[in-house]
Amino acid sequence: MQTAETTATFWTDLKALCEACLCNWYFHDVLVFAILVILGLTAWRLGKRKFWQVAFREVFSRWTVIIAFSVLCIYLFIALLDSVGYHPLIRDENGKVRTDDKGHYVKDAAGLSLLDIICTPIRTSVEKTYSSPLADKQYTKDTMVNDKGEIVRDYPALSFPGRHLLGTDKVGNDVFYQGLKGIRTGIIIGFLTTLIIVPFAIILGVISGYFGGWVDDVIQYFYAVLSSIPAVLLIVAFMVIFGQGLTQLCIVLGISSWTGLCRVLRGETMKIREMEYIQACEAMGVSRFRIMASHIVPNIMHLVLISAVLSFSGRVMGEAVLTYIGIGVGANTMSWGTMASDAIGELSRDPAIFWKLLTSFVFMFELVLPANLFGDALRDALDPRLRTQ
Repeated sequence: MQTAETTATFWTDLKALCEACLCNWYFHDVLVFAILVILGLTAWRLGKRKFWQVAFREVFSRWTVIIAFSVLCIYLFIALLDSVGYHPLIRDENGKVRTDDKGHYVKDAAGLSLLDIICTPIRTSVEKTYSSPLADKQYTKDTMVNDKGEIVRDYPALSFPGRHLLGTDKVGNDVFYQGLKGIRTGIIIGFLTTLIIVPFAIILGVISGYFGGWVDDVIQYFYAVLSSIPAVLLIVAFMVIFGQGLTQLCIVLGISSWTGLCRVLRGETMKIREMEYIQACEAMGVSRFRIMASHIVPNIMHLVLISAVLSFSGRVMGEAVLTYIGIGVGANTMSWGTMASDAIGELSRDPAIFWKLLTSFVFMFELVLPANLFGDALRDALDPRLRTQ
């Protein structure tokens, strides 16, 4: 009888666990996996061509670029871990899974990611308030009773001494853990904004440069008007109308940032359309769409790739600035901009709380610098004026 009950309990728990392990497939989580697929397919397709093989060989010939690329891969891996999650089951005091009135298992609404599970030791090590990096005592004094039974003001011992690598914040949460959680936001901001910018810039830039005439005039007028609007005012108006959020911020950054790349691609297309092989295609009756898709776009992709990599760091830093002035991702989303915004007021305290701002700066610096180094190396390898091979 006991064996039957144990078996039934096992299958019930297994069913509940399978139901709980349904991932939190929100838009941003799907986006992280889409980014990985796009990067993988792009590298696979480009790796088949001799030109790109030589270019990538030149890019990775420097040890600094190899280190920068490794750091970017680590950041992307952490973002991937933070995008795979599940809703833990809520159990009663006897350890059984709770169910609602309809017999469905009750889950934790907040959910946890793989990164949360890996960081459980520091995520659950919550102190009372501020503590400095690797400290064993609280950063601020508190009223306490000493060994002699006297009420004094002193620095109480931490519940988890030496565990907080970069200290804790006002409510005692680990700052290093918050920095790790901001990686996913930074990756999404950089890549999603780029995915919005590139299609707009390629389509309108190539059409404008190839057709010319009134088509060129209309597209030029459109992006000239858009680029004349102050970006901050456009972002503020967009966020007020549609609300604060990560998706909204990526969209408005993409809308306000594609005009520069569009101008560059328009000029390059105007140069390419005068080439002899383009004129030969037109003389042979090849359709304009096929000429643009097969002969012009592939010859401007090096500019698109260089611009995308170099502008990635600008998008990450832009999120921090916009969140600081109150029009960024919002307080509910963990990001480096949110950390910096919270830390500004802490610098005026006595004693000053500096490690939260320092953490956001270090994590952002460790992403932006490798992205810039990799982008510079990519530009040197793909730019015809700078190419060494």
